[in-house]
Amino acid sequence: MIQGTGSDVGKSLLVAGLARAFTRRGLSVRPFKPQNMSNNAAVTADGGEIGRAQALQARAARVAPSVHMNPVLLKPQSDVGSQVVVQGRMIGTAKAREYQSWKPRLMASVLDSFGRLGSEADLVLVEGAGSPAEVNLRRGDIANMGFSRATGTPVVLVGDIDRGGVIASLVGTQAVIDQDDAAMIRGFIVNRFRGDPSLFADGMALIAERTGWAPLGLVPFFADAARLPPEDAVALDAPDRARAGVPLVAVPVLPHIANFDDLDPLRQEPGVAVVFVRPGSPIPAEAALIVLPGSKTTIDDFAFVRAQGWDIDILAHVRRGRPVLGLCGGYQMLGRSIRDPDGIEGAPRNLPGLGLLDIETVMRGEKRLVAVTGTTLSDGAPFAGYEMHVGDTTGPDTQKPLLRFADGRPDGAVSADGLVSGTYVHGLFADDRQRAAWLARIGAPPSSERYEAGIEAVLDRFADHLETHLDCDRLLALAGPYRLSPGTV
Repeated sequence: MIQGTGSDVGKSLLVAGLARAFTRRGLSVRPFKPQNMSNNAAVTADGGEIGRAQALQARAARVAPSVHMNPVLLKPQSDVGSQVVVQGRMIGTAKAREYQSWKPRLMASVLDSFGRLGSEADLVLVEGAGSPAEVNLRRGDIANMGFSRATGTPVVLVGDIDRGGVIASLVGTQAVIDQDDAAMIRGFIVNRFRGDPSLFADGMALIAERTGWAPLGLVPFFADAARLPPEDAVALDAPDRARAGVPLVAVPVLPHIANFDDLDPLRQEPGVAVVFVRPGSPIPAEAALIVLPGSKTTIDDFAFVRAQGWDIDILAHVRRGRPVLGLCGGYQMLGRSIRDPDGIEGAPRNLPGLGLLDIETVMRGEKRLVAVTGTTLSDGAPFAGYEMHVGDTTGPDTQKPLLRFADGRPDGAVSADGLVSGTYVHGLFADDRQRAAWLARIGAPPSSERYEAGIEAVLDRFADHLETHLDCDRLLALAGPYRLSPGTV
Protein backbone atom coordinates (compact mmCIF):
# COMPACT_ATOMS: atom_id res chain seq x y z
CA MET A 1 0.00 0.00 0.00
CA ILE A 2 1.36 3.40 -1.03
CA GLN A 3 0.38 6.08 1.48
CA GLY A 4 1.55 9.68 1.61
CA THR A 5 2.48 12.29 4.17
CA GLY A 6 -0.16 14.51 2.54
CA SER A 7 -2.32 15.00 -0.52
CA ASP A 8 -0.68 15.47 -3.92
CA VAL A 9 2.69 14.00 -2.93
CA GLY A 10 2.63 11.76 -6.01
CA LYS A 11 0.92 8.59 -4.73
CA SER A 12 -1.31 8.18 -7.77
CA LEU A 13 1.50 8.49 -10.29
CA LEU A 14 3.81 6.24 -8.30
CA VAL A 15 1.15 3.52 -8.31
CA ALA A 16 0.69 4.00 -12.07
CA GLY A 17 4.42 3.81 -12.72
CA LEU A 18 4.86 0.76 -10.51
CA ALA A 19 1.85 -0.89 -12.17
CA ARG A 20 3.51 -0.50 -15.56
CA ALA A 21 6.93 -1.59 -14.21
CA PHE A 22 5.63 -4.78 -12.57
CA THR A 23 3.30 -5.55 -15.48
CA ARG A 24 6.32 -5.43 -17.79
CA ARG A 25 7.99 -7.97 -15.49
CA GLY A 26 5.19 -10.38 -16.36
CA LEU A 27 3.03 -9.97 -13.27
CA SER A 28 -0.75 -9.61 -13.34
CA VAL A 29 -1.26 -6.27 -11.54
CA ARG A 30 -4.38 -4.48 -10.31
CA PRO A 31 -4.60 -0.97 -8.83
CA PHE A 32 -6.87 -0.34 -5.87
CA LYS A 33 -7.93 2.73 -3.90
CA PRO A 34 -10.39 2.02 -1.09
CA GLN A 35 -11.74 5.57 -0.92
CA ASN A 36 -11.19 8.45 -3.32
CA MET A 37 -12.49 12.00 -3.44
CA SER A 38 -12.65 13.55 -6.90
CA ASN A 39 -15.02 15.05 -9.42
CA ASN A 40 -12.70 13.83 -12.16
CA ALA A 41 -14.14 10.38 -12.74
CA ALA A 42 -13.97 7.72 -15.44
CA VAL A 43 -16.54 5.26 -16.77
CA THR A 44 -15.67 1.58 -16.36
CA ALA A 45 -16.29 -1.35 -18.65
CA ASP A 46 -18.76 -2.74 -16.09
CA GLY A 47 -20.94 0.38 -16.29
CA GLY A 48 -19.92 2.33 -13.21
CA GLU A 49 -17.59 5.17 -12.31
CA ILE A 50 -14.28 5.38 -10.47
CA GLY A 51 -11.63 8.03 -9.85
CA ARG A 52 -9.68 9.11 -12.92
CA ALA A 53 -6.41 8.10 -11.25
CA GLN A 54 -7.50 4.47 -10.96
CA ALA A 55 -8.46 4.44 -14.64
CA LEU A 56 -4.95 5.63 -15.51
CA GLN A 57 -3.45 3.02 -13.18
CA ALA A 58 -5.53 0.30 -14.84
CA ARG A 59 -4.22 1.48 -18.20
CA ALA A 60 -0.69 1.30 -16.82
CA ALA A 61 -1.39 -2.29 -15.77
CA ARG A 62 -2.84 -2.98 -19.24
CA VAL A 63 -6.25 -4.04 -17.90
CA ALA A 64 -9.74 -2.61 -18.25
CA PRO A 65 -10.85 -0.34 -15.40
CA SER A 66 -13.35 -1.86 -12.97
CA VAL A 67 -15.60 -0.43 -10.27
CA HIS A 68 -13.75 -2.67 -7.80
CA MET A 69 -10.55 -0.66 -8.28
CA ASN A 70 -12.15 2.25 -6.40
CA PRO A 71 -15.12 0.93 -4.42
CA VAL A 72 -15.87 4.21 -2.59
CA LEU A 73 -15.79 7.47 -4.56
CA LEU A 74 -16.78 10.79 -2.99
CA LYS A 75 -17.82 13.51 -5.44
CA PRO A 76 -18.01 16.90 -3.69
CA GLN A 77 -21.22 18.82 -4.33
CA SER A 78 -20.59 21.60 -1.83
CA ASP A 79 -17.95 22.74 0.64
CA VAL A 80 -19.34 20.37 3.28
CA GLY A 81 -21.09 17.53 1.42
CA SER A 82 -20.44 14.89 -1.23
CA GLN A 83 -22.21 12.39 -3.43
CA VAL A 84 -21.24 8.89 -2.31
CA VAL A 85 -20.59 6.32 -5.05
CA VAL A 86 -20.14 2.69 -3.95
CA GLN A 87 -18.87 0.07 -6.38
CA GLY A 88 -19.67 2.39 -9.26
CA ARG A 89 -23.19 3.50 -8.27
CA MET A 90 -24.41 6.48 -6.28
CA ILE A 91 -26.04 5.48 -3.00
CA GLY A 92 -26.76 8.96 -1.64
CA THR A 93 -25.23 12.20 -0.43
CA ALA A 94 -23.66 12.94 2.92
CA LYS A 95 -22.21 15.88 4.76
CA ALA A 96 -18.66 15.49 6.04
CA ARG A 97 -19.62 14.70 9.65
CA GLU A 98 -22.45 12.38 8.61
CA TYR A 99 -20.11 10.46 6.31
CA GLN A 100 -17.90 9.50 9.25
CA SER A 101 -20.74 7.33 10.57
CA TRP A 102 -21.06 5.62 7.17
CA LYS A 103 -17.50 4.32 7.10
CA PRO A 104 -17.89 1.08 9.07
CA ARG A 105 -20.61 -0.24 6.75
CA LEU A 106 -18.72 0.94 3.66
CA MET A 107 -15.74 -1.16 4.74
CA ALA A 108 -17.69 -4.28 3.75
CA SER A 109 -17.81 -3.06 0.13
CA VAL A 110 -14.14 -2.09 0.27
CA LEU A 111 -13.10 -5.55 1.45
CA ASP A 112 -15.38 -7.25 -1.07
CA SER A 113 -13.80 -5.33 -3.96
CA PHE A 114 -10.28 -5.89 -2.65
CA GLY A 115 -10.92 -9.62 -2.38
CA ARG A 116 -12.23 -9.75 -5.95
CA LEU A 117 -9.12 -8.04 -7.32
CA GLY A 118 -6.82 -10.17 -5.21
CA SER A 119 -8.36 -13.34 -6.59
CA GLU A 120 -7.49 -12.39 -10.17
CA ALA A 121 -4.03 -10.84 -9.79
CA ASP A 122 -0.50 -11.60 -8.70
CA LEU A 123 -0.13 -8.17 -7.15
CA VAL A 124 -2.55 -5.49 -5.94
CA LEU A 125 -1.07 -2.00 -5.58
CA VAL A 126 -3.14 -0.05 -3.07
CA GLU A 127 -3.21 3.75 -2.95
CA GLY A 128 -4.03 5.58 0.25
CA ALA A 129 -5.90 8.88 0.50
CA GLY A 130 -4.64 12.09 2.05
CA SER A 131 -2.41 11.18 4.97
CA PRO A 132 -2.47 8.70 7.87
CA ALA A 133 -1.26 11.59 10.04
CA GLU A 134 -4.82 12.99 9.99
CA VAL A 135 -5.38 11.15 13.25
CA ASN A 136 -8.59 13.08 13.93
CA LEU A 137 -10.14 10.94 11.16
CA ARG A 138 -8.57 7.64 12.24
CA ARG A 139 -11.66 6.17 13.92
CA GLY A 140 -13.48 3.98 11.39
CA ASP A 141 -10.89 4.78 8.73
CA ILE A 142 -11.24 2.84 5.47
CA ALA A 143 -8.72 4.74 3.34
CA ASN A 144 -5.35 4.38 5.06
CA MET A 145 -4.37 2.54 8.23
CA GLY A 146 -7.86 1.19 8.86
CA PHE A 147 -7.66 -0.65 5.56
CA SER A 148 -4.03 -1.67 6.08
CA ARG A 149 -4.76 -3.15 9.50
CA ALA A 150 -7.92 -4.92 8.36
CA THR A 151 -6.15 -6.69 5.51
CA GLY A 152 -2.58 -6.96 6.80
CA THR A 153 -1.36 -4.90 3.85
CA PRO A 154 2.14 -3.49 4.43
CA VAL A 155 2.60 0.23 3.81
CA VAL A 156 5.24 2.33 2.07
CA LEU A 157 5.06 6.01 3.01
CA VAL A 158 5.80 8.71 0.40
CA GLY A 159 7.03 12.21 1.15
CA ASP A 160 7.35 15.06 -1.37
CA ILE A 161 10.66 16.89 -1.01
CA ASP A 162 9.57 19.50 -3.57
CA ARG A 163 7.15 20.87 -0.94
CA GLY A 164 9.89 21.27 1.67
CA GLY A 165 10.04 19.77 5.15
CA VAL A 166 10.11 16.18 3.93
CA ILE A 167 12.20 14.90 6.87
CA ALA A 168 9.75 16.40 9.37
CA SER A 169 6.73 15.11 7.44
CA LEU A 170 7.99 11.52 7.35
CA VAL A 171 9.39 11.39 10.89
CA GLY A 172 6.44 13.41 12.16
CA THR A 173 3.95 10.96 10.70
CA GLN A 174 5.45 8.19 12.78
CA ALA A 175 5.38 10.46 15.84
CA VAL A 176 1.64 11.17 15.69
CA ILE A 177 0.09 7.90 14.53
CA ASP A 178 -0.76 4.92 16.71
CA GLN A 179 2.18 2.58 17.33
CA ASP A 180 0.34 -0.40 15.86
CA ASP A 181 -0.39 1.66 12.75
CA ALA A 182 3.25 2.75 12.52
CA ALA A 183 4.28 -0.91 12.63
CA MET A 184 2.47 -1.45 9.32
CA ILE A 185 4.87 0.96 7.59
CA ARG A 186 7.85 -1.00 6.27
CA GLY A 187 9.60 1.57 4.08
CA PHE A 188 9.59 5.10 2.72
CA ILE A 189 10.11 6.92 -0.57
CA VAL A 190 11.18 10.52 -1.05
CA ASN A 191 9.58 11.84 -4.23
CA ARG A 192 10.21 14.76 -6.67
CA PHE A 193 13.84 15.45 -5.80
CA ARG A 194 15.68 18.12 -7.79
CA GLY A 195 19.44 18.46 -7.91
CA ASP A 196 22.35 16.28 -6.78
CA PRO A 197 20.98 13.20 -4.96
CA SER A 198 24.21 12.81 -2.98
CA LEU A 199 23.27 15.99 -1.12
CA PHE A 200 20.30 14.20 0.44
CA ALA A 201 22.07 10.96 1.36
CA ASP A 202 22.33 12.09 4.98
CA GLY A 203 18.65 13.02 4.92
CA MET A 204 17.65 9.52 3.80
CA ALA A 205 19.86 8.00 6.49
CA LEU A 206 18.38 10.26 9.17
CA ILE A 207 14.80 9.32 8.25
CA ALA A 208 15.69 5.63 8.29
CA GLU A 209 17.43 5.98 11.67
CA ARG A 210 14.59 7.92 13.30
CA THR A 211 11.80 5.69 11.96
CA GLY A 212 13.34 2.27 11.49
CA TRP A 213 11.75 2.14 8.03
CA ALA A 214 13.64 0.91 4.98
CA PRO A 215 14.73 3.64 2.53
CA LEU A 216 13.36 2.45 -0.81
CA GLY A 217 14.51 5.29 -3.02
CA LEU A 218 14.93 8.96 -3.80
CA VAL A 219 12.87 9.65 -6.95
CA PRO A 220 14.05 12.58 -9.07
CA PHE A 221 11.46 15.01 -10.40
CA PHE A 222 9.87 13.59 -13.58
CA ALA A 223 8.76 16.51 -15.74
CA ASP A 224 6.80 14.38 -18.22
CA ALA A 225 4.35 13.45 -15.45
CA ALA A 226 2.55 16.65 -16.45
CA ARG A 227 1.55 14.91 -19.69
CA LEU A 228 -0.50 12.30 -17.82
CA PRO A 229 -4.19 13.00 -17.01
CA PRO A 230 -4.45 14.64 -13.58
CA GLU A 231 -7.15 13.78 -11.07
CA ASP A 232 -7.00 16.52 -8.48
CA ALA A 233 -8.22 20.03 -9.24
CA VAL A 234 -4.97 21.25 -7.68
CA ALA A 235 -3.53 20.64 -11.16
CA LEU A 236 -5.54 23.65 -12.33
CA ASP A 237 -3.47 25.86 -10.02
CA ALA A 238 -0.41 25.37 -12.21
CA PRO A 239 0.32 28.50 -14.26
CA ASP A 240 -0.80 28.38 -17.87
CA ARG A 241 2.03 28.42 -20.38
CA ALA A 242 2.17 31.61 -22.41
CA ARG A 243 2.25 31.00 -26.16
CA ALA A 244 2.32 34.25 -28.07
CA GLY A 245 0.85 34.36 -31.56
CA VAL A 246 -1.30 31.21 -31.30
CA PRO A 247 -5.08 30.87 -30.91
CA LEU A 248 -6.32 31.06 -27.33
CA VAL A 249 -8.79 28.58 -25.81
CA ALA A 250 -10.42 29.96 -22.65
CA VAL A 251 -11.92 27.66 -19.99
CA PRO A 252 -13.76 29.22 -17.02
CA VAL A 253 -12.86 27.42 -13.77
CA LEU A 254 -16.15 26.50 -12.12
CA PRO A 255 -16.32 25.88 -8.35
CA HIS A 256 -17.36 22.26 -8.94
CA ILE A 257 -15.57 21.71 -12.24
CA ALA A 258 -15.65 18.04 -13.27
CA ASN A 259 -13.74 15.95 -15.78
CA PHE A 260 -11.41 18.84 -16.53
CA ASP A 261 -8.98 16.36 -18.07
CA ASP A 262 -11.19 16.78 -21.18
CA LEU A 263 -8.89 19.72 -21.94
CA ASP A 264 -5.57 17.89 -21.48
CA PRO A 265 -5.13 16.96 -25.16
CA LEU A 266 -5.56 20.62 -26.17
CA ARG A 267 -3.17 21.79 -23.44
CA GLN A 268 -0.44 19.66 -24.98
CA GLU A 269 -0.87 21.11 -28.45
CA PRO A 270 1.96 23.52 -29.38
CA GLY A 271 -0.30 25.44 -31.76
CA VAL A 272 -2.82 26.64 -29.16
CA ALA A 273 -2.76 28.19 -25.69
CA VAL A 274 -5.30 26.90 -23.17
CA VAL A 275 -6.02 29.34 -20.35
CA PHE A 276 -8.05 28.37 -17.30
CA VAL A 277 -9.84 31.56 -16.30
CA ARG A 278 -9.82 31.95 -12.53
CA PRO A 279 -12.56 33.64 -10.51
CA GLY A 280 -12.15 37.39 -10.49
CA SER A 281 -10.71 37.49 -14.01
CA PRO A 282 -12.62 38.20 -17.22
CA ILE A 283 -12.67 35.74 -20.10
CA PRO A 284 -10.03 37.11 -22.50
CA ALA A 285 -11.61 39.03 -25.36
CA GLU A 286 -9.03 37.60 -27.76
CA ALA A 287 -10.11 34.00 -27.13
CA ALA A 288 -10.63 32.01 -30.33
CA LEU A 289 -12.75 29.39 -28.53
CA ILE A 290 -14.50 29.26 -25.16
CA VAL A 291 -15.05 25.82 -23.65
CA LEU A 292 -17.59 25.58 -20.84
CA PRO A 293 -16.45 22.48 -18.92
CA GLY A 294 -18.34 19.82 -17.01
CA SER A 295 -19.75 20.50 -13.57
CA LYS A 296 -20.81 18.39 -10.60
CA THR A 297 -23.54 20.93 -9.73
CA THR A 298 -24.66 22.65 -12.92
CA ILE A 299 -27.18 25.08 -11.43
CA ASP A 300 -24.91 26.34 -8.65
CA ASP A 301 -21.98 26.66 -11.04
CA PHE A 302 -24.02 28.55 -13.60
CA ALA A 303 -25.15 30.98 -10.89
CA PHE A 304 -21.42 31.44 -10.23
CA VAL A 305 -20.82 32.10 -13.94
CA ARG A 306 -23.35 34.91 -13.78
CA ALA A 307 -21.89 36.28 -10.53
CA GLN A 308 -18.46 36.48 -12.19
CA GLY A 309 -19.85 38.28 -15.22
CA TRP A 310 -18.66 35.46 -17.44
CA ASP A 311 -22.11 35.21 -19.03
CA ILE A 312 -21.59 38.72 -20.43
CA ASP A 313 -18.13 37.75 -21.71
CA ILE A 314 -19.51 34.64 -23.41
CA LEU A 315 -22.36 36.52 -25.11
CA ALA A 316 -19.90 39.17 -26.34
CA HIS A 317 -17.61 36.42 -27.64
CA VAL A 318 -20.44 34.97 -29.75
CA ARG A 319 -21.40 38.44 -31.04
CA ARG A 320 -17.83 38.69 -32.31
CA GLY A 321 -18.51 35.57 -34.39
CA ARG A 322 -16.37 33.16 -32.35
CA PRO A 323 -17.34 29.64 -31.28
CA VAL A 324 -18.37 28.24 -27.90
CA LEU A 325 -18.38 24.55 -26.95
CA GLY A 326 -20.18 23.21 -23.89
CA LEU A 327 -19.22 19.85 -22.40
CA CYS A 328 -21.83 18.03 -20.30
CA GLY A 329 -22.75 20.53 -17.56
CA GLY A 330 -21.38 23.29 -19.77
CA TYR A 331 -23.71 22.08 -22.54
CA GLN A 332 -26.66 22.36 -20.17
CA MET A 333 -25.68 25.95 -19.28
CA LEU A 334 -25.86 26.99 -22.94
CA GLY A 335 -29.60 26.34 -23.16
CA ARG A 336 -32.65 28.43 -22.34
CA SER A 337 -33.28 26.87 -18.94
CA ILE A 338 -32.10 24.30 -16.43
CA ARG A 339 -34.80 22.76 -14.23
CA ASP A 340 -34.34 20.52 -11.21
CA PRO A 341 -37.87 19.72 -10.05
CA ASP A 342 -36.83 16.75 -7.90
CA GLY A 343 -33.91 18.48 -6.17
CA ILE A 344 -31.26 16.14 -7.59
CA GLU A 345 -28.60 18.83 -7.15
CA GLY A 346 -30.04 20.26 -3.94
CA ALA A 347 -33.26 22.17 -3.41
CA PRO A 348 -35.77 22.01 -6.33
CA ARG A 349 -35.29 25.06 -8.55
CA ASN A 350 -35.25 26.46 -12.07
CA LEU A 351 -32.68 28.76 -13.60
CA PRO A 352 -32.55 30.51 -16.98
CA GLY A 353 -29.49 29.55 -19.01
CA LEU A 354 -27.40 31.51 -21.47
CA GLY A 355 -29.97 31.03 -24.23
CA LEU A 356 -27.31 30.41 -26.88
CA LEU A 357 -28.86 27.05 -27.75
CA ASP A 358 -32.59 26.52 -28.21
CA ILE A 359 -32.73 23.68 -25.70
CA GLU A 360 -33.80 23.08 -22.12
CA THR A 361 -32.54 20.57 -19.56
CA VAL A 362 -34.51 18.81 -16.85
CA MET A 363 -32.50 17.07 -14.12
CA ARG A 364 -34.07 13.65 -13.73
CA GLY A 365 -33.47 9.95 -14.19
CA GLU A 366 -30.50 7.81 -13.33
CA LYS A 367 -26.99 8.88 -14.18
CA ARG A 368 -25.95 7.70 -17.63
CA LEU A 369 -22.54 5.98 -17.54
CA VAL A 370 -21.40 4.50 -20.84
CA ALA A 371 -18.43 4.50 -23.20
CA VAL A 372 -19.27 5.79 -26.68
CA THR A 373 -17.73 6.17 -30.13
CA GLY A 374 -18.88 7.96 -33.24
CA THR A 375 -18.25 10.95 -35.50
CA THR A 376 -19.06 14.65 -35.66
CA LEU A 377 -21.76 15.23 -38.24
CA SER A 378 -20.19 18.36 -39.75
CA ASP A 379 -16.90 16.78 -40.83
CA GLY A 380 -17.04 13.05 -40.09
CA ALA A 381 -14.15 13.28 -37.61
CA PRO A 382 -14.17 10.27 -35.26
CA PHE A 383 -14.16 10.34 -31.46
CA ALA A 384 -14.12 7.91 -28.56
CA GLY A 385 -15.26 9.02 -25.13
CA TYR A 386 -17.86 8.46 -22.46
CA GLU A 387 -21.13 9.83 -21.13
CA MET A 388 -21.47 10.62 -17.42
CA HIS A 389 -24.46 12.79 -16.67
CA VAL A 390 -27.89 13.24 -15.15
CA GLY A 391 -30.53 15.14 -17.08
CA ASP A 392 -32.60 15.10 -20.26
CA THR A 393 -31.95 17.81 -22.83
CA THR A 394 -34.54 18.56 -25.51
CA GLY A 395 -35.40 21.38 -27.88
CA PRO A 396 -35.24 22.48 -31.54
CA ASP A 397 -31.43 22.71 -31.68
CA THR A 398 -31.10 19.02 -30.78
CA GLN A 399 -32.49 18.36 -34.26
CA LYS A 400 -29.10 19.55 -35.46
CA PRO A 401 -26.87 17.32 -33.29
CA LEU A 402 -23.14 17.78 -32.93
CA LEU A 403 -22.33 14.04 -32.86
CA ARG A 404 -23.67 10.73 -34.02
CA PHE A 405 -22.81 7.62 -32.04
CA ALA A 406 -21.77 4.37 -33.66
CA ASP A 407 -25.19 2.91 -32.80
CA GLY A 408 -26.90 5.72 -34.75
CA ARG A 409 -28.07 7.84 -31.80
CA PRO A 410 -27.54 11.62 -32.07
CA ASP A 411 -25.98 13.66 -29.28
CA GLY A 412 -25.68 17.34 -28.52
CA ALA A 413 -26.88 20.40 -30.36
CA VAL A 414 -25.61 23.12 -32.69
CA SER A 415 -27.04 26.63 -32.96
CA ALA A 416 -28.60 27.85 -36.21
CA ASP A 417 -25.52 29.96 -37.01
CA GLY A 418 -23.14 27.09 -36.18
CA LEU A 419 -21.18 29.11 -33.61
CA VAL A 420 -22.46 27.42 -30.45
CA SER A 421 -22.43 23.68 -29.83
CA GLY A 422 -22.69 21.29 -26.94
CA THR A 423 -22.36 17.60 -26.15
CA TYR A 424 -22.66 15.16 -23.27
CA VAL A 425 -19.49 13.34 -24.39
CA HIS A 426 -16.35 13.57 -22.29
CA GLY A 427 -12.95 12.82 -23.82
CA LEU A 428 -13.86 14.40 -27.15
CA PHE A 429 -10.43 15.90 -27.83
CA ALA A 430 -8.43 12.73 -27.11
CA ASP A 431 -8.86 11.42 -30.67
CA ASP A 432 -6.17 13.05 -32.80
CA ARG A 433 -8.49 13.41 -35.80
CA GLN A 434 -11.30 14.98 -33.78
CA ARG A 435 -8.87 17.38 -32.15
CA ALA A 436 -7.37 18.29 -35.53
CA ALA A 437 -10.82 19.30 -36.76
CA TRP A 438 -11.30 21.69 -33.82
CA LEU A 439 -7.81 23.11 -34.28
CA ALA A 440 -8.57 23.83 -37.93
CA ARG A 441 -11.83 25.49 -36.94
CA ILE A 442 -10.04 28.09 -34.79
CA GLY A 443 -7.16 28.64 -37.21
CA ALA A 444 -4.50 26.67 -35.35
CA PRO A 445 -1.74 25.03 -37.41
CA PRO A 446 -1.89 21.28 -38.15
CA SER A 447 -0.43 19.12 -35.40
CA SER A 448 1.67 15.97 -35.27
CA GLU A 449 0.73 15.28 -31.63
CA ARG A 450 -0.41 11.72 -30.90
CA TYR A 451 -2.17 12.00 -27.59
CA GLU A 452 -2.95 8.38 -26.69
CA ALA A 453 0.41 7.12 -27.95
CA GLY A 454 2.04 9.87 -25.91
CA ILE A 455 0.42 8.65 -22.69
CA GLU A 456 1.71 5.14 -23.32
CA ALA A 457 5.21 6.43 -23.97
CA VAL A 458 5.20 8.51 -20.77
CA LEU A 459 4.01 5.54 -18.71
CA ASP A 460 6.87 3.45 -20.09
CA ARG A 461 9.43 6.19 -19.42
CA PHE A 462 8.12 6.68 -15.90
CA ALA A 463 8.33 2.93 -15.25
CA ASP A 464 11.97 3.06 -16.42
CA HIS A 465 12.51 6.05 -14.12
CA LEU A 466 11.18 4.15 -11.10
CA GLU A 467 13.12 1.00 -11.92
CA THR A 468 16.27 3.16 -11.92
CA HIS A 469 15.65 5.13 -8.73
CA LEU A 470 13.59 2.79 -6.52
CA ASP A 471 14.53 -0.55 -5.05
CA CYS A 472 11.69 -2.25 -6.88
CA ASP A 473 12.87 -5.74 -5.95
CA ARG A 474 12.74 -4.88 -2.26
CA LEU A 475 9.42 -3.10 -2.71
CA LEU A 476 7.94 -6.18 -4.35
CA ALA A 477 9.36 -8.40 -1.60
CA LEU A 478 7.40 -6.39 0.99
CA ALA A 479 4.08 -7.49 -0.56
CA GLY A 480 2.33 -10.20 1.40
CA PRO A 481 -0.71 -12.46 1.03
CA TYR A 482 -4.17 -11.03 1.57
CA ARG A 483 -5.64 -11.75 4.97
CA LEU A 484 -8.68 -10.36 6.75
CA SER A 485 -8.46 -9.46 10.43
CA PRO A 486 -11.98 -8.56 11.62
CA GLY A 487 -12.18 -5.99 14.35
CA THR A 488 -8.84 -4.31 13.67
CA VAL A 489 -10.26 -1.37 11.71
